[in-house]
Amino acid sequence: FLRLIHGFSTGFKPTATAAYVADTVPAGKWGEAMGIHGLFFSTGMAIGPAIGSAITQYSSINVLFYTSSAFALLSILIIFNMKETLPAKQKFKFSLFKIKKGEWINKQALPVFWVTLFSYVSYGAIITIIPDWTTNIGFTNKGIFFMVFTVASLMMRFIAGKISDRRGRKPVLKFSLIILSIALIWLGVWQTVAGFLSGAVLYGLATGMLSPAISAWTIDLSDDDKRGLSVATMYIALEAGIGLGAFFSGWFVRDIIGRTPYVFYAIALVNTFAIVYLYIHKDYTEVEKSQKKLAFPLEKPI
Repeated sequence: FLRLIHGFSTGFKPTATAAYVADTVPAGKWGEAMGIHGLFFSTGMAIGPAIGSAITQYSSINVLFYTSSAFALLSILIIFNMKETLPAKQKFKFSLFKIKKGEWINKQALPVFWVTLFSYVSYGAIITIIPDWTTNIGFTNKGIFFMVFTVASLMMRFIAGKISDRRGRKPVLKFSLIILSIALIWLGVWQTVAGFLSGAVLYGLATGMLSPAISAWTIDLSDDDKRGLSVATMYIALEAGIGLGAFFSGWFVRDIIGRTPYVFYAIALVNTFAIVYLYIHKDYTEVEKSQKKLAFPLEKPI
């Protein structure tokens, strides 16, 4: 039951936060804003487990829950001082939980849905198989990959967000996904300490570029009044990708450590589906322009 309630929180909070950032930041700086948002999000995700482990080691699991609750209450206090961005705010009522047909996902965000789904399968597999693979490489600390990966990701998020604002979302997404595939193949081929750590750096750099660009692209494709639904659509794909990656990688490896490199190759292949999709997908504005040219091929300005 506790995990169920926590699941509601992790479902509501990231969606609302990303939409709020988009509402308060000018359109030309969405990538930079999402990079900063991701920077603090990843920092918290990195610091939290370290603090949690120390609290559990030197105190108890109950103290850990109390401390976590205290941080949650602090975040609520911050929210009280934030201004509402909706022009027409509705009062809360339980009927809002009733989802009608067409409200599950935003069709405008379907390109983001597919790219996110294919690219985050790798993350689900990584968090499942990397701990055992880490000890197989020769490390005693199973979290070393995530430490290196997080530092590399933090270094890249802010920069990548600004680049996507200037050069466009798709170029950054394509480059990050290519680096992601290289990192996964690298981890499978170079089964040494140096290969493992450099693979973690590459994977961190790739995800650091991918995350802010894909969040900003989600907002780009959405109407102003559909941003929350678009962000939710992106997170549905993200959670589905992580879940599928975790399930199938665990099912395939089954404690046979020698199968792990094949998982790296397989998820690299799945990631290429996202790359191919980006190359064949046309933005709505591009399609609209081409249709107008076909409809009025001989039209000239008067």
